[in-house]
Amino acid sequence: MYFRLKLLLKSNLILYILTDMIYFDNSATTFVSQGVRNKIIELTEDSLSANPGALHKLGNRAADICEGIRKETAGLLGAKPEEIFFTSCATESANTAIKGYMSRNKRSGNAVISTRTEHKATLECLEYLAKLGYEIRFVKVGPDGKPLIESLEEELGKGDVALACFTLVNNETGSVLPFEDIFKTIKAKSPATAIYLDCVQALGKMPVDLSKLGADMCSFSGHKIHSVKGNGVLYVRKGVRIDPLIVGGGQQDGMRSGTQSPVLAGAFLEALKEVSTEIDESFAKVSEINNFLRKELADRGAKILSPDDALPYVLNVSFDGFESETMLHCLEIYDIYVSTVSACSAKTKKVSYVLLESGVDRKIAANAVRLSFSRSNTMEEAVEFIKRVDEIYEQFLIK
Repeated sequence: MYFRLKLLLKSNLILYILTDMIYFDNSATTFVSQGVRNKIIELTEDSLSANPGALHKLGNRAADICEGIRKETAGLLGAKPEEIFFTSCATESANTAIKGYMSRNKRSGNAVISTRTEHKATLECLEYLAKLGYEIRFVKVGPDGKPLIESLEEELGKGDVALACFTLVNNETGSVLPFEDIFKTIKAKSPATAIYLDCVQALGKMPVDLSKLGADMCSFSGHKIHSVKGNGVLYVRKGVRIDPLIVGGGQQDGMRSGTQSPVLAGAFLEALKEVSTEIDESFAKVSEINNFLRKELADRGAKILSPDDALPYVLNVSFDGFESETMLHCLEIYDIYVSTVSACSAKTKKVSYVLLESGVDRKIAANAVRLSFSRSNTMEEAVEFIKRVDEIYEQFLIK
């Protein structure tokens, strides 16, 4: 059956529905929790607002707060305090890890291994390295978006690999990296190769214990776990040497200069505490929502593009008869918010490179919409979403 979109030229065809907002765009950013808001207010009291680098007692108190936050954050992530560094965002963490490792460890090799489905924060770093003369080798991925082990072995077999860069959970499809297999393959074929892991979409949604994970460097983002924008974390395993991206006063052991912010670090920690406490309950709740939407949408002819074993917090779906941006704006009429591709690439209006690299047909990828959930979403919202999708098809599509 073929459809064409009705032209919405008459004002009476455009319906502005007065409903509560449904926010299914949590992979782009999450709303700030009340606990984080309260923590920010607490940490902005005058008596806590001194520069942590100052020598007077107020500065010492601020420095003690920063160190306490660092220690507690490390404990929740399974790391040592000296392995944790607060940054402005995961993009800064990625840049520091990838560029910093290659800059500091020039004798480790001239090649970097990754996939073409990585977040732009990683891909742009790799493009930067390529311009400096480094060799970038891309591992092929399967239909589920996961790196093919035979392709990884082939690229490692060429030798001279200093660094491997992967993402634990893909932000567009929810595909979960088989990291244990990746780790074993790398250490068997190229033991000296360091590993950088983007853990942004995994944090608070699945267990992340850095002491057991095996990665050498990891990036995290606060605004993906209900903290404010502008705070992230970089993990660098003890013994791994990298050059800092930002230099200046030598704060945070010289790894990330600039006046430390107890407020932003404390906001990250508060959000991390909340998601860590509710991780099992949230996973079960979101899984129920995801399973319901998968079935209902598939029954209506939509194509589910997220793999069956994807993390349930992300559901990528292609709507027959609607380009992705059109569906996004149709849903927006009902105060329902989703996304097309990663928010970092959305305004380019291009088809998702992640889906194309995974072998999805371009026409199907052009109709893809990403739904992404948090612990705040409900089954009632999922039911309402399906109801509105039905209305959109009834009103805006004709044979």
